[in-house]
Amino acid sequence: MTLLPNPSDLSRAALPFRSCVGIMLLNRDGLVWVGRRRPKWASDHAAHIWQMPQGGIEKYEPPRIAALRELREETGVTSVEVVDEYSDWLTYELPENLLGIALKGRYRGQRQKWFAMRFLGDDSEIDIAQKDGTKAEFNAWRWAPIESVPKLIIPFKREVYERVTSAFGHLAG
Repeated sequence: MTLLPNPSDLSRAALPFRSCVGIMLLNRDGLVWVGRRRPKWASDHAAHIWQMPQGGIEKYEPPRIAALRELREETGVTSVEVVDEYSDWLTYELPENLLGIALKGRYRGQRQKWFAMRFLGDDSEIDIAQKDGTKAEFNAWRWAPIESVPKLIIPFKREVYERVTSAFGHLAG
């Protein structure tokens, strides 16, 4: 008897990963910037809608430049220095119930390059409001201890956040 593959596995396998960047922004006290996502498809995970800034890499854009751009677009922050870069690309897969919904339905998950940045400005620089006709990513923000950050994230991204906070943990001290 030959078993046919699960149709959802076929659709998952046909979808690519979205290449993007993630930024761990640390303030002078070693706390990490997290923003609360505007409710979208994640509404069934309301307790876990905090995340660090992240976003897509444009065609031919170097990841480091994409990280600085995404940080500026999502938080208004430009007063930073890049202090570390995660050596590998990290991936996460969307859970089955979000395939075809999250990430505009075009991706099975994300392939992320992470950067640690030190915030050199003042909190008044942070601006999460809508800009240039684009929707705001976040409706609230705060500084959080690094060890609490993985617990704030949506469960399917948690492993990535655990790796990032472990790799960049020495920068929070």
